[in-house]
Amino acid sequence: MPQLEVDGARLTYDDEGPRDGAAVPLVFVHGWTANRHRWDHQLAHFAPRRRVIRLDLRGHGESTGAGVRTIAALADDVLALLDHLEVERFVLVGHSMGGMISQTIALAHPERVERMVLVNSISRMTYSRGRGLLMAASTLAPFRLFVAANIQRAFAPGHPREEIRAHIRSSADTPREVVMTLYGAMREFDVLDRVGEIRTPTLMVHGYHDIQLPVKQMLRMAKAYPDAVVRIIDAGHELPVEKPAELTEAVDRFVTERP
Repeated sequence: MPQLEVDGARLTYDDEGPRDGAAVPLVFVHGWTANRHRWDHQLAHFAPRRRVIRLDLRGHGESTGAGVRTIAALADDVLALLDHLEVERFVLVGHSMGGMISQTIALAHPERVERMVLVNSISRMTYSRGRGLLMAASTLAPFRLFVAANIQRAFAPGHPREEIRAHIRSSADTPREVVMTLYGAMREFDVLDRVGEIRTPTLMVHGYHDIQLPVKQMLRMAKAYPDAVVRIIDAGHELPVEKPAELTEAVDRFVTERP
């Protein structure tokens, strides 16, 4: 597994697929408490014919490092990796927090982003009064209970319990400082008033049963985008593992269609 030292962190990443194709690389960015293996299905599908890059974000998976307190700082890590790999132009695919990172990159460097896919992601975190109080109270729970509650509710009803337990265990291995700091960073993330600047063709894929980041919040974001396509899938918040084949098909169709 290749690794890159970036500002006190060691980022683990995969860089697979042919380098000589005409298509720009696909860059997959996972979400909060997850890791690059959320994209296993997509890597297996695309890498035989297209360059695919994915990483464990700072403090996640097999990457080290902490202290990052903003989504913008995580975006800087992604760009540092792409600069190291000499990838100038790319397609971004971001899930949840990874979608926030992707939007940050698209706003800062529109000339580098050919297309973008936002999976279960939004531009502004919005809570009702009741849900806001519930989320604030949840931070007072024991750490593993806090993680378990958030991961459990991320899946649509009926998803296999053993798979959910496996994701809870994996997420709970993420250092507490990283989990709680980035939880706050997501709550503070807000680019909704700026997404009208994003001219990058964008696909928004969302789970109908997503209660973490509800569909109506995504649709509010979609209305602000100049060039957005929306697809709703019968799943919860964890589309990459709940409905991997459907997500892969949606991404494939979007990134290969002619402008």
